[in-house]
Amino acid sequence: MMKEKLSFNFKVAYGIGQAGEGMFGTGLGFFLLFYYSQILGLSPGLAGSAIGLAVMVDAVSDIFAGSLSDHWESSNGRRHPFMYASFVPLSLSFFLLFFPMVDSELGLFIWLAVFTNIARTMMSLYHVPHIALGAEITEDVSDRSALVAARQFFSNIGGLVALMSFFLIFSPLLGEVGRFNAEAYKPWAFFLALGMGGTIFWSAWGTRSVIPFLPKIAAQSRLTFKSLVVRLITDFKDVTRNRNFRFLFTGVLVVYIMVGVTGTLDIYMVTYFWELDDSVVLPVLIAYAIGNAFGTLISVNLFARFGKKACLIGGGLSWAFFQTLPVVLRLLGWFPENDDTITIGSFETNIIMPLLVAVKFVQGMATAQANVGYGSMMADVCDEHEYNTGRRQEGAFFAAVAFSAKATSGFGAVIAGWALEFISWPVGADIRTAADVPPETLLDMGIFYGPMIASLGFISVFFYTLYNLTPKRHAEILVELTDRRRVALELADASGSDYRSHEIRTA
Repeated sequence: MMKEKLSFNFKVAYGIGQAGEGMFGTGLGFFLLFYYSQILGLSPGLAGSAIGLAVMVDAVSDIFAGSLSDHWESSNGRRHPFMYASFVPLSLSFFLLFFPMVDSELGLFIWLAVFTNIARTMMSLYHVPHIALGAEITEDVSDRSALVAARQFFSNIGGLVALMSFFLIFSPLLGEVGRFNAEAYKPWAFFLALGMGGTIFWSAWGTRSVIPFLPKIAAQSRLTFKSLVVRLITDFKDVTRNRNFRFLFTGVLVVYIMVGVTGTLDIYMVTYFWELDDSVVLPVLIAYAIGNAFGTLISVNLFARFGKKACLIGGGLSWAFFQTLPVVLRLLGWFPENDDTITIGSFETNIIMPLLVAVKFVQGMATAQANVGYGSMMADVCDEHEYNTGRRQEGAFFAAVAFSAKATSGFGAVIAGWALEFISWPVGADIRTAADVPPETLLDMGIFYGPMIASLGFISVFFYTLYNLTPKRHAEILVELTDRRRVALELADASGSDYRSHEIRTA
């Protein structure tokens, strides 16, 4: 691991790879279900199910990518070969998702299921080694949190690029402005595919300087399919034995799925529930991402003052509260009507827009503390695991992190799609305004999107409270691990062997 402080340029190079995932996540989570149901006319239940099928493949591919990279031997280290191998097939499969060469309902379902699975598998091949790399670069507490913050910051930048390029560039240039412009999706997807590939390659190339300092695997027998399967099972059992991992992962998985549901339904809410037209919809859509990006900039200081666990709990509660607030106020009749306006100087605008922007911005800033805290705390759990077992298995642990993050658009799409199916949501490009949707259907969507989903977010906080790896105990673990590595180095020097093994056995 690196002993000196990490440079700003290195943190940027590491974090910018997450911009590609931000583009990917927004493309799948925000646009994909809407594109297939409202533009192409596929049933939302079928579309959500096709997208959700990838979640099961994700679970396997994440564990596979993590365990395989934990045990990989090459001149480019354990993680970088997978980062290099992923970006071309990932970019191609993402583009093909928005370029279906079929038009029947069955054909669209199969196309969506196949290319969502391919795209997600390729993302696993990059994402799991990438975040595992961040945990093994340094043990410095502030640098570790800064790497997670950089990753989260650029993830939001990638999401903003996806939204703004569609609404400000491709849809205006290609005819009709807005989300119903079918001609804008293909060139927009091609642009994002190039952006994903470029940022992922930049991240892999820009972090190659640390490869000589990273942990290496101990001598092992030739890797076979059978031995790989055995290792997958063994690695999964190893990480799930860790108590803090179980509570942290379960809590975050619950809230991430809920975020995925609401993220999938955001475009439906702003279009039909709040009735925001294309001239004012973009600020509402990007407010959360901007707030989240700003929140990552202050997260390291907040962690130093209040602790990671407190920030994680506070962020989780804030997401649930602000998610519920405007919808509940509207259902109670305490929120302005959609056609109410406000005059600021000589400028008149819909009053709903600035209110929603303010709520989403604050929600994003608060939730950033949970996002960054989770990633940094999971890296601390890796240290605890090494202390208890003598093995460093960042790949196996961060396979779970990757799965929880991608569950936002996977499980989220399934739940959102079938919720729309259950309330008999009308589909097709002719369903453009609230007037095209029955009032009781709009009410059902508001209740589901707001109080029903947000109430589940509070469940995650219960699991966070059971996490008991304190900063004091983590500092003690790091001291002990440093002593173990010093002894291993002295023994290696005496024997002339390579000491940089990620499996440091202790008596």
